[in-house]
Amino acid sequence: MSETDRLREPLWVRIVLRTVTISYVLALVAIPTALVFRQAFADGIGAFFDALTDPSVVNAFQLTLKVTVIAVLINLVFGVTMALLLVRYDFWGKRLLSALLDVPLSVSPVVVGFALLLVYNGRDGWLGPQLENAGLQIIFSTPGIVMATVFVALPLMIREVVPVLTEIGDDQEWAARSLGASGPQTFWRITIPGIKWAIVYGLVLSLARSLGEFGAVKIVSGNISDKTQTATLLVESKYQGFEQQSAYAIAAVLALAAMACLIVVSILRPEEDES
Repeated sequence: MSETDRLREPLWVRIVLRTVTISYVLALVAIPTALVFRQAFADGIGAFFDALTDPSVVNAFQLTLKVTVIAVLINLVFGVTMALLLVRYDFWGKRLLSALLDVPLSVSPVVVGFALLLVYNGRDGWLGPQLENAGLQIIFSTPGIVMATVFVALPLMIREVVPVLTEIGDDQEWAARSLGASGPQTFWRITIPGIKWAIVYGLVLSLARSLGEFGAVKIVSGNISDKTQTATLLVESKYQGFEQQSAYAIAAVLALAAMACLIVVSILRPEEDES
């Protein structure tokens, strides 16, 4: 009997584990998502597209796409930078910084929104009056929505890149530097290729999180129709306004966008990275 056979779990244990896993996925992911798509097309494909071409829906999707693109790009730059800082350098307060980066994952997004409101609100925020006097409005405008989205999604990029940076080490980087490569050359030719798939997955998670953010965005945006109302906020507004067809249609598009990103990454991912 091989070592693998001795370590293999009994058949009944594997059946129980698979049953629990499949039940969990069906109950919390597959069935609810399928029902959203079913309701979205309940009145026919024509009604589905009519709901998506409504001016308020188009404006909401345009704002969501704009905010998502900006937030993902910011998370890409700062996420990789902070990951390099945490892995490649030792400094006082490193553990504190690492803990603070996980705050958006451990507190409610609504709390994040209220925190931004306390700092940047134009009337009584800590920095709001100064920014308002300079002609900059953060809260109840696109910059505030971007800030809230970046805040809640940034840890996803960092936590994808940090383990990979730790695993590959810095031996190749030091070898490149010893052979005369400059810092930028080492970064683009050694570091980035080594963490490219971590970056891709971080981007995908950040994209999905940005598309679906609700709590923090609702607080800082004011949920103003055709101005600061994102797609997720419009889903709530339509549903509470008894426009279920539009609500389900918007939700289906958001779900489809997130699933499409995951499918594309799975297709593009090299076979050697799947082990």
